[in-house]
Amino acid sequence: MKFINLLNKLYRKPNIGTINNFYVKSTRCFHTEELKIQDLSLTNYINQLQTEYKELSNANKTSPRLRQLQPIVSLLNDRNDLIKNVEGLKDLLQDNDNEIRKLAEEEQEQFKLQLEDLNNSLKELLLPVDEEDDFNSITLEVNAGVGGQEAMLFASEMFNMYQNFVMLKGWHYELAEYLETDTGGIRHGALLINGDGAYKYLRHEAGVHRVQRNPATERSGRIHTSTVSVLALPQPTDIQIHIETKDLKIETKRATGAGGQHVNTTDSAVRIVHLPTGVAVECQTDRSQRKNKEIALLRLKAKLYQAQLDEQLEKVQATKRSQVKSNFRNEKIRTYNFNQDRITDHRLEGYNVHNLKGFLSGGEQLENLIEKIDYNRRIMMLKELIQN
Repeated sequence: MKFINLLNKLYRKPNIGTINNFYVKSTRCFHTEELKIQDLSLTNYINQLQTEYKELSNANKTSPRLRQLQPIVSLLNDRNDLIKNVEGLKDLLQDNDNEIRKLAEEEQEQFKLQLEDLNNSLKELLLPVDEEDDFNSITLEVNAGVGGQEAMLFASEMFNMYQNFVMLKGWHYELAEYLETDTGGIRHGALLINGDGAYKYLRHEAGVHRVQRNPATERSGRIHTSTVSVLALPQPTDIQIHIETKDLKIETKRATGAGGQHVNTTDSAVRIVHLPTGVAVECQTDRSQRKNKEIALLRLKAKLYQAQLDEQLEKVQATKRSQVKSNFRNEKIRTYNFNQDRITDHRLEGYNVHNLKGFLSGGEQLENLIEKIDYNRRIMMLKELIQN
């Protein structure tokens, strides 16, 4: 009966006779601490999905929504069958024959493992996803904020962190902009990234990052606070953003900046202005004027798409903040405290990461933090769906 009691506890059911009419609630699927909603609300939401699936099955078998609901309903049916199998073990678990009881106990352990797998699969299917997560091509920009040279130095460290992370994920990237200072920092850096899930991951890095540490130039040992801002812009296709040649003003000039044999020798730098909107971009990273023009056009498309996306979000979700909206980027999302060797992400209550050197290498620590932020975001989206 131990396993039966466990199931009763997991699903909050009053007795074994009604356990097959389960609640989608378990310690490995949804925690009350995470959702902070009543079991009944979640159950009603599941019932609504099942009702919607049944109605669509009778009315329109080619509906995209029907295909979306199919795996959820299939898992729910599998769980119902599994719980019925568990219910069928109750007599065997009380049998006088020790060998029969042992076999029943082994089988219930297998059911327990299957139930955990179903819970985890169901959790992933129920948590909402954004259509924007399908963008695999993005522009990632890192800009030095307040703090002078110290901000520029940290901007360089963050830029390197993202480059390492991109390589860890096996994504393709291309340097779009890198304005380096004489002290080794950067004023601005941009990457064109293409890879599966690129926007889904890096959208959560958009915002203001704050660093607190003792600069090498600070003799008094005073802790200096600087900021770096990060933008993650979906890179649209030609179908999504169409730019007329007549709407572009293209200028060329000699490249400027520290280092580089081609600097100030040829008119390779390109500046493009989109006349209808006034949006302007520049590129001088390559020796070839043609290549710089191509990169500048890609960045221009990304900025025009971002403006269009922001306008749509303002109309549809005027009171909600979104990762890609400019006002959200102006918020402080993370603090890097070097003296305490601690990273604090302000979107996760009471969540800290240690080992700054390892974190800034762009490895698993950064990936784990991003995944936790994304999971919490989807939990909040599910809460809104249930409560509305």
